[in-house]
Amino acid sequence: MLEAIAQALNPIADLDTIYTMFDTGADIGPGINQLRRRASVLNTLPAAARRWLIPANPIAVADLSRKLRTDHRKRPFDLVISTHSAAIKAIRPPPGVPHLCYIHAPARYIWTQGRDYAGGLRGFGLSLIRPAYKAWDRRTAAHVSTFLANSTHTATQVRRCYNAPAEVVFPPVRTHFFTPDDEGLRDDFWLAVGALVPYKRFDLAIRAANEARHPLHIIGSGPDAPRLRALAGPTVSFIEAKTDAQLRHAYRTAKLLIFPQMEDFGIVAVEAQSCGTPVVAFAKGGSEDTVRNGITGATFQVQTVADLLAAIRRCPRHAALACREHAEKFDEDLFSDHIRAATRALVNLPAG
Repeated sequence: MLEAIAQALNPIADLDTIYTMFDTGADIGPGINQLRRRASVLNTLPAAARRWLIPANPIAVADLSRKLRTDHRKRPFDLVISTHSAAIKAIRPPPGVPHLCYIHAPARYIWTQGRDYAGGLRGFGLSLIRPAYKAWDRRTAAHVSTFLANSTHTATQVRRCYNAPAEVVFPPVRTHFFTPDDEGLRDDFWLAVGALVPYKRFDLAIRAANEARHPLHIIGSGPDAPRLRALAGPTVSFIEAKTDAQLRHAYRTAKLLIFPQMEDFGIVAVEAQSCGTPVVAFAKGGSEDTVRNGITGATFQVQTVADLLAAIRRCPRHAALACREHAEKFDEDLFSDHIRAATRALVNLPAG
């Protein structure tokens, strides 16, 4: 997302500095790599400790706010842009400088997925800090001039959590890369793609494949892999896709994609449709925008094997053209146009 924003703004803006809570020095992309990076005071702590530092998020953001003001005095900024899923929207811009926030979700472990983080020492700690953190998170929403939300679902969460409006601007999908195969040949396997973590509900896809005795290919890695491999029956395969081309081939040849989790957006579902592959999705969150029930796939209301299998049976065949046309609504160029328009509106740049 950082790289996509940088690429969108390069033609109209002089980008200067990335302010980040943590910086590993990772290669992100040419638009971001050329920028100076300023990390928070927490960046000096060991990487292994970071998952325990949620109570210190306000300290990190306050430190970045001070650094931002210091830099602004040396070379004034016209606009601050943040991409938020945890705390960074709380950064305080210098007086008179607008703040555009692209929000992926209000902090899930605080607002919407507390049960997923329950249990153990970390869960106990989160339960203690949650009320104070919510108050801080809600209060600092006032530092944002304009919210852009990645989905209708997220825009609703912004209104609920922050009492603020948000315009929906879908994330950029590489529809120029993820394209249907000209030959249109498909195998009979179902596909599931993503990080192997509990909330992605790969277990539900596996149980459905086990019951139906149908081939299921899973692409992904993560801490839940041992449990999922133990659960998998003989028709379930864990496939490596080390390159984007291999992932595209899997999308192009699958019968359908299973998307059984609740996501704030869920870019995998759009990538699959961009390749002409219908999606069977849980009917909450981002899938309300990304999957057209009965046209580009099928949705189900309850996360049970029976409901998932029923949706698979309802999934439309010969939907490649409808899937592709729908996916083009999430194209990278459209995202760039929206980001530039929002930027111009805040800093009074002329259109064009």
